[in-house]
Amino acid sequence: MLCSCVVAIVEAAAQALANDGQVSLNAIAKLAGVGNATLYRHFPNRETLILEVYRRELRLLGEAADDLLRGYEAGEALERWVAGLARYAMTKHGLTEALRAVTASEISDDSLFVETYQPIVAALGRLLSAAEAAGAVRAGLNPDDVILALAGLWEIDPRTDWEARASTLYSLVFMGLMAR
Repeated sequence: MLCSCVVAIVEAAAQALANDGQVSLNAIAKLAGVGNATLYRHFPNRETLILEVYRRELRLLGEAADDLLRGYEAGEALERWVAGLARYAMTKHGLTEALRAVTASEISDDSLFVETYQPIVAALGRLLSAAEAAGAVRAGLNPDDVILALAGLWEIDPRTDWEARASTLYSLVFMGLMAR
């Protein structure tokens, strides 16, 4: 169980990094309502905080798949999750900038990819399996292939009309996923 100050720091960092990948740790501490010493005690450098924010965001995205499957028919749950993935890709632009800097550093390694990519692919796999069982998508879809097809979401410039472009992109992907 994380202490409340760690939760506050990670939530503040997620909010701040979504807007500005270069936001200072001092600004994050202030936003979290903690002192700099508290922030540095739990996150000794910028990289460790950014990686924790990234892990949290992807964990939430993975959990959203299960929440959607409980609340919607499988095909709609899949569509809503992909729309959420698009929103995540656009609204986390600053985090993406910061994460690219971190992954270029010596701190990151292939384990980060496995640790963060696998839960997202697993969540997508659960959605695809449910949608396949419901007859909403064709049989035998590989979640790795589908996530690769959706990778274009990360290439859309968030300063443009990203919602319309993302909608068009995942509509094209969904046409390919539909049960025949």
